[in-house]
Amino acid sequence: MADPHKPAAHPHPDVPNPDTDAYAQESELEAHLQSKPMFINMGPSHPAMHGTVRMKVHLEGEIIKNADCEIGFLHRGFQKSCENVTWTQCLPYTDRLNYASPLMNNFGFLNAVEKLIGLEIPERAQYIRVIGSELHRIHDHLTCVAATGMELGGFAPFLFAMEARELIMDRVAELTGARLTTSFGRVGGLNRDLPEGWIERTLKSLDKIRELNIEVESLLSRNRIFVDRMKGTGIISAEDAIDYGWTGPCLRACGIDYDLRKTRPYWVYNQLDFDVPVGEHGDNYDRYLMRIEEMKQSERILRQALAKIPSGPIIVDDWRIALPPKPEVYGTIEGVISHFKLVMEGIQVPAGEVFDATESANGELGWYIVSDGGGRPYKVHVRAPGFPILSAVSSIVTGNMLADLIPTFDTINMIGGEVEQ
Repeated sequence: MADPHKPAAHPHPDVPNPDTDAYAQESELEAHLQSKPMFINMGPSHPAMHGTVRMKVHLEGEIIKNADCEIGFLHRGFQKSCENVTWTQCLPYTDRLNYASPLMNNFGFLNAVEKLIGLEIPERAQYIRVIGSELHRIHDHLTCVAATGMELGGFAPFLFAMEARELIMDRVAELTGARLTTSFGRVGGLNRDLPEGWIERTLKSLDKIRELNIEVESLLSRNRIFVDRMKGTGIISAEDAIDYGWTGPCLRACGIDYDLRKTRPYWVYNQLDFDVPVGEHGDNYDRYLMRIEEMKQSERILRQALAKIPSGPIIVDDWRIALPPKPEVYGTIEGVISHFKLVMEGIQVPAGEVFDATESANGELGWYIVSDGGGRPYKVHVRAPGFPILSAVSSIVTGNMLADLIPTFDTINMIGGEVEQ
């Protein structure tokens, strides 16, 4: 009876076996490391691939020879869905573009609609939009920095960043009534004013967030392992970044000083004092530093805005745009009719087309919208910052080590909801 533990004879002993013959012909110490081209699939269920993304990586040893990135499908139908609802009903869809900074998406879309109408919102509403946007810029950057640190082995900075992020979510929940899907803005202004005592609580939260960010920075910025894994990896030149359409902190990490809050100020950004950090090398470490520095600048903006915010209305007093006050709805026929028409037919936006952009956490968030003069958009298209950035990943990881792919994917901060529309 044959011994079941004895290796079976090679079925074709005359045919060379590339995996074992080198060992047979050379001594164990002199044999070359056995390697041959290999394809591996990262995602879509890989924890670093952000849900739907799949990357087919062609490897020779640990070197990436090619990386084919597929963005996958979320089946949201965001743009077509917007064309079948009123302008105000588009807001819940915009929330879901980037779950880490929904207020920026809300306000960016509304800014484009108001530009098409030719509407200027009250100054207090402009300040509140700046405050909400900068809170969510910090929130977005904390998410990116925390995930990057954790995926390179740093769990403690992740916990500090999550604690800071929770403080922001608490303040946002008090402001909007929701932690994630805020739907806070309205055409012509905002849904509601600041809650009582909210400014004081936000200032205290900023103090604590600063302490936590110092902890995160002290654990990561000079950590030998973190710095060695980040510096000199995921490099892209400024020329290539511009060619791919990069914007935001990823572009500024390449040395390009481009920020819509400075180059084309909107709301009240031109009344606030802040700097635009700019990097030099365009690598993963610079993209990390950009977010650390931008959080400090956002704090500067927030403290100024909270100190200077004026009193006054938070939405325009025009019943063709904003819902009338409840006493008017319950007490006058004009109020009832205006309320009914706005809810059932939507705001009648003049016919035309417009492109408008704001500086979101990851870059230029642009909106191309077309109106046929009715209460619903005729066409909505969003220029999300994540798509052009993701399109360059294959070129910047090719020729590098497989281990560098994860930090590179982290620092571009790709968001599936805005990339797959």
